[in-house]
Amino acid sequence: MDVLLNVGRDRRVNLGTEKGVKWCVESSAWKQKNQQPTMKFCTALILASMANAASAFSAVAPNAVDRTMKGLDSDESGFDPTEGDNSALIRNSKDEVWVPQRARPRRNRKSATMRGMVRENIVTPSNFIYPLFIHEEDYNSEIASMPGCERHSLESMLREVGEAYNSGVKTFVLFPKVAEELKSNYGQESYNPEGIVPRAVRLIKATYPDSIVCTDVALDPYSDQGHDGVVEDGKILNDVTVNQLCKQAVCQAKAGSDVVAPSDMMDGRVGAIRDALDSEGFTDVSILAYTAKYASAYYGPFRDALDSHPGFGDKKTYQQDPANGREALIEAALDAAEGADMLMVKPGMPYLDIIRRLKDATPLPVSAYHVSGEYAMIKAACERGWLDEKAVVLETMTCFKRAGADVILTYYAKQAAQWIEKDGLY
Repeated sequence: MDVLLNVGRDRRVNLGTEKGVKWCVESSAWKQKNQQPTMKFCTALILASMANAASAFSAVAPNAVDRTMKGLDSDESGFDPTEGDNSALIRNSKDEVWVPQRARPRRNRKSATMRGMVRENIVTPSNFIYPLFIHEEDYNSEIASMPGCERHSLESMLREVGEAYNSGVKTFVLFPKVAEELKSNYGQESYNPEGIVPRAVRLIKATYPDSIVCTDVALDPYSDQGHDGVVEDGKILNDVTVNQLCKQAVCQAKAGSDVVAPSDMMDGRVGAIRDALDSEGFTDVSILAYTAKYASAYYGPFRDALDSHPGFGDKKTYQQDPANGREALIEAALDAAEGADMLMVKPGMPYLDIIRRLKDATPLPVSAYHVSGEYAMIKAACERGWLDEKAVVLETMTCFKRAGADVILTYYAKQAAQWIEKDGLY
């Protein structure tokens, strides 16, 4: 804004500039020293000019948008969405462009407080189950395909449980790497009361009695065939395997397991395990059934962690076909009828539709397993700087909850809980 002041013959000073203001201040100081009366006038003029300038700038902010949108384009003959008999927009009483729509969903998104008030799904640390890999060594081993995850010694496992517990994650599931010399086709080590899993369960329950310890019921970590069941001539035997699973589940319950989780996908195993537990007095031990466990390519890093890759073929004769959705409803109905307390979908993110189908079909709690391959993909992308790890993980957890998962098994459990706490999300 220009404010010109005549200061002599053919000379004017622009008080709207820094130079002009400086001249007037210096001039006023000199005139005050020499008792000249013009000082008050010049000071008043400066203040007036500053007020006018401030008024000019406050009337229209530098980045303000002219909502009339007139004169925006140099070509006035171009298309104007507000003109014509069938105009896309009209003008309001202020002559601003206006979409005449009463319902505006963005009103419920206009601030963090508003979004928080109307949020439909909130993930809390209590929704997480934290999977932990354990082995008999007295040191930890990194898992190359799962950065950030380790095979824990029992001492390290207990520390990890404590850190997660203090962050609000109080439910854990154990997966053992078993020495090769202890493996067999019948998986007898799976029900050894002094095996690594029963000892780990007793250790956790003794130190954190209010924690929930889940145990995996399946033969693959203990099998010299690398399969979830007993093998004969290249075939996985269903009923013989269920016999062994019942022994495994009872052994785990005796050690203090709160929840047994059969992941084997043998037919009828939930009912048999329920009866085995009940007959031994473990009526309070829950069953988390791997109801819709698919023959997925996402399990590779997990099998690296346990050294449990199939010794031959694949697992497609007992795990579900990834192409099938309705089949999951058959499995869910059977598991519920046989006494399952919770149902699981595995993998997680690629099978959100299955989570929703089960949620709509059963009153039982539904869990989702954010499996090793999903975890590894996020880690790999974040290590390359392609994704924001914290943001994408918390979004992923929310997606599970939105799809219908009540419980989420994730290797990010401890870290996600810490992020949630730090951000004040819970």
